[in-house]
Amino acid sequence: MARVKRGVTSHAKHKKTLKAAKGFYGRRKNTIRTAKAAVDRAMQYATRDRKNKKRTIRALWIQRLNAAVREHGIVYSRFIDGLNKAGISVDRKVLSDLAITQPEAFAVLVEKAKAAAGAVAHA
Repeated sequence: MARVKRGVTSHAKHKKTLKAAKGFYGRRKNTIRTAKAAVDRAMQYATRDRKNKKRTIRALWIQRLNAAVREHGIVYSRFIDGLNKAGISVDRKVLSDLAITQPEAFAVLVEKAKAAAGAVAHA
């Protein structure tokens, strides 16, 4: 049986790892052993942070909404409660976008939420 030489395969795998390590500092970018460890760890962080990014973006929407509804004399929690009681189901991403791009339409939603919640003025 013929002998199998693995140089081509190994070189391709190493090249792929080193390409992923491009931009790393020191030996982490050009020594295969350290680069492999660094790339593996970087991939773990990337996986974790894709989840965290969703959390962060949602928190941003909520902060924007809170700031926008306070201008109308109501707080965020009462606004969301009022929307639920009024049977209006709009997600926070769309509400945040409305508050920025179409303040008049957002003001109508705030008034409906106030009426449904029977909210008193909080500022």
